[in-house]
Amino acid sequence: MKKKKPYGHTLREQLVASAKDRLYSFLLDFGGIRGALVHATRMVNEMRANHELGTLETLLLGHAYIAAGLMTANLKGSDRVSIRVDCSGPAQGLSVEANAFGEVRGYLLQSPFSVDHSFRNPELRELLGQGILSVTRSLENAKQPFTGQVQLQHGTLAEDLAYYYLVSEQTPSAFTFSVHFDARGEVTGAGGLFLQVMPGTEESKVARLEEIIQKMPSLGRMFADQLPVEQLLQEQFSDLSPIILGKRRVAFMCHCSKPRFQRFMAALPQTELMEILETGPFPVITTCFNCNTAYKFPKAEIEELLSHQVDN
Repeated sequence: MKKKKPYGHTLREQLVASAKDRLYSFLLDFGGIRGALVHATRMVNEMRANHELGTLETLLLGHAYIAAGLMTANLKGSDRVSIRVDCSGPAQGLSVEANAFGEVRGYLLQSPFSVDHSFRNPELRELLGQGILSVTRSLENAKQPFTGQVQLQHGTLAEDLAYYYLVSEQTPSAFTFSVHFDARGEVTGAGGLFLQVMPGTEESKVARLEEIIQKMPSLGRMFADQLPVEQLLQEQFSDLSPIILGKRRVAFMCHCSKPRFQRFMAALPQTELMEILETGPFPVITTCFNCNTAYKFPKAEIEELLSHQVDN
C-alpha cells in the first residue's frame, strides 16, 4: 500500500498522530459494563486521502472504519472481522475489514455518490436505505469463518450494529461514531465508542449509562480539542468507576503490493495475457479496492509474465 497523504505536515506530527490513534479497552461498574473507545483521527484522514473522498463519503466510510477498529477489541492472533453493507441508498454499501493488530482497510461500493439537494440528515439514514448488514469473523482456531446477517432496521451503522449484537449475541450494546470537520471541511477529530451490558447488571446502572451517552459531547469534537482519552473516560464515566484495561494501535493499513498483483496477473490464462499485449493500453494499471493504491505494469513486464508461462 502507498499512503497518498500521511496525516501530519512533518515527521514529528505524523509520529504524534500515530501515537494518539489507539483502541482503549475498559470496564465500567466493576465489570458490569465493558467497553472500547477508539481515537481514530489519523486513520480516518489517511483513509480519506487514499480513497479521495468528499465530506459525506468520508463520514460514512469513516464510521465504518471506526466500527471495525472497535470490533477488534476482543480479537487475537490472526483473527479478523469484516463488516459489509449492501443497500438501496446512494452509497449502495460498503466493505471494511480489520485484524487483531488494529489494521483497518475497506471501501465504499459507490464513490462519489449523489444525494438529493434536500438531504439534511446528519445521521446519514438516506445514504443507506434498505439492505443487509453482514458481519464475518475469521477466528484463528475456527475451521471456517462465521457470518451473521441482519436487515437494516435503522439506517445508521451505529444503530444497526447494536441491533446485530442484540440479535446474534443477545447482548445489549451501543455504538457511537463521530467524525468532526472544521470550517474548511477537514477532519480534525474522529473516534468511536462501543459498550456492552453484561448479564446481571443493575437496571439503575444501565439507566445511568444511557443518560451519560445521551449527554456526552461529540467524540470527534473532543479529540479535535486534544482531550486525552484517559481524561475523557474519567470525566464522562466517573459515576460508573471506569477502569482502563489496556490500549493498542489502530491504523489504516493494507498489505497489498505490486508483487502480489503481479502474481495475480501471472495466474491469468495465456490467451488473456496475449490479448492484453495486443490491445493495451500501457501501462496496465491495477488498483486495490481496499486502499485505492494503483500499481502500473509496462508492456515489458506483461511480456515477461507471458514468457514465463510459455517456458513452463
